Amino acid sequence: MRRLPFVIPMLALTVAITAPAASHAHNLQCSYSSDYDVQVKAEGIVFTRDSGQPGVVFIHDGSLRVDGRDVHVSNADAVRLREYEHHVRDLVPQVASMARDGVNIGYAAITTVVATLSDNGDERTRLLHELRDRQTDALNHIDHTLGRGEWQAGDEDDLFDKNLEDTVADLVGSITGDVVKDALSGDSNKLASLQARTDALNAMLDKAIDAPADKLGQRADALCPQLGELQRLQDQWAFRLEGGERLQLISTDTERSNKASQYAQR
Repeated sequence: MRRLPFVIPMLALTVAITAPAASHAHNLQCSYSSDYDVQVKAEGIVFTRDSGQPGVVFIHDGSLRVDGRDVHVSNADAVRLREYEHHVRDLVPQVASMARDGVNIGYAAITTVVATLSDNGDERTRLLHELRDRQTDALNHIDHTLGRGEWQAGDEDDLFDKNLEDTVADLVGSITGDVVKDALSGDSNKLASLQARTDALNAMLDKAIDAPADKLGQRADALCPQLGELQRLQDQWAFRLEGGERLQLISTDTERSNKASQYAQR
């Protein structure tokens, strides 16, 4: 029974590895969401969605076009639209930078686990190469979307949760096998080596993860007021769409807010 504590930390790490990056997705803990994809272009900002009306919204320099039709706006609303465009243009590059850092933090955690706990040299090398390839793919995806001014609704699920969780699921089996094998071997030298590697892992993860994740969290928190400003400007628009409804590009996500509050209380 004394051998089981070696196995438990490894299993717990499969959860801990994905948490730092996944928790800093672009909605973060802010209670805002949007159904629209966003394209930031020199000639204006385009909001699009596959279902629902309106489907296409274009904003530039105080002017507004909805589903191909120009919308008359007051001078005051033109000022608000310019502010809205300005805030979105500032926001997307920040999100792109944070997305890259989130991916790097997540893969730093997985790489640290593999490098520390895998005692098979060839297998360790193979896993580390595969991790580098997956990290490169994730960063390339960011560069070709957010990096080009394209913010896709719900894309954080692919960038963070799914990408890292799939990586953990694919790679952790072989490492866990090595750990369990050593833990159950009865070989005092292997047990001592495993103990030393497990003890070292916590310190290495603290260095690789905690400080960068804390800084990323602070940057993420700073985005929340910016999203709130978009909501404030949107609420002040006096114009109405053809059916008399307000244009709603961003909305308060009560369900997400409740989940974030529950998580914070754990």
